[in-house]
Amino acid sequence: MHSIRIIARRELAQYFASPIAYLVAFSILVLTGFLFNSDLAQRANSSAPDGTAVLSAFGFFTVFFAPLLTMRLFAEESREGTLELMLTLPVRDGDIVLGKFIGAWVYFSLILALTLVYEVILLSITTFSGVQYSPELDLGPVISGYMGIWLFGGGALAVGMLFSAMTENQVVAGFLSIAALFVLWLGDYAGLVVQNRPVAEVIRTLSLQAHYSTSFLIGVIRFEDVVFFLGLIVCMIFITTRVLESRRWR
Repeated sequence: MHSIRIIARRELAQYFASPIAYLVAFSILVLTGFLFNSDLAQRANSSAPDGTAVLSAFGFFTVFFAPLLTMRLFAEESREGTLELMLTLPVRDGDIVLGKFIGAWVYFSLILALTLVYEVILLSITTFSGVQYSPELDLGPVISGYMGIWLFGGGALAVGMLFSAMTENQVVAGFLSIAALFVLWLGDYAGLVVQNRPVAEVIRTLSLQAHYSTSFLIGVIRFEDVVFFLGLIVCMIFITTRVLESRRWR
């Protein structure tokens, strides 16, 4: 655990020193801020505030921004030769992978935590301002939505980390990660394209959106959805560890 903590702290520190990481955080906050303002203006004096509007968009943005956070995890170190040096240290490959993943997930969690300001604004508006909403903000879907997007982000980061371990080129790692996550996101629409119903159901079962938008985002926390994201994370970490171990034999 000590080595995992050290590696995670190292990765987190590198995020705070990376222009790309700041650009990702800035872009997400600008986009979600614009959507929040637009949704709030449309609903004023007409309908209940929607605390999940930002989270719905955040899920889609994660498909594109998570790979930008993970593409350098292994690809950059492999290109610079520091990964081989790290593999010579008395640290298990699984600890290296887990430490890097935790560092990325913590940074993602910090970005996600910044969006809580939107929920605070909604609460303050419905409680203290003269703008009237009926009914008031429903916190149930907001709480489950944040739990879901946190798990969703973990799964997306794990997928991106795998592709980063498979190539020395950050751009290639980022592109493959975005492509894979986009396909998984669109899996919920498989029934509209695939005529074979059993095949369409299998594809939909693997869809990221099917385990987020139709459950967490509407205030429903289903055990199968939690298991899906945790299973995706564990599976990707396991495969990434095997990929890293294969480098020892090259």
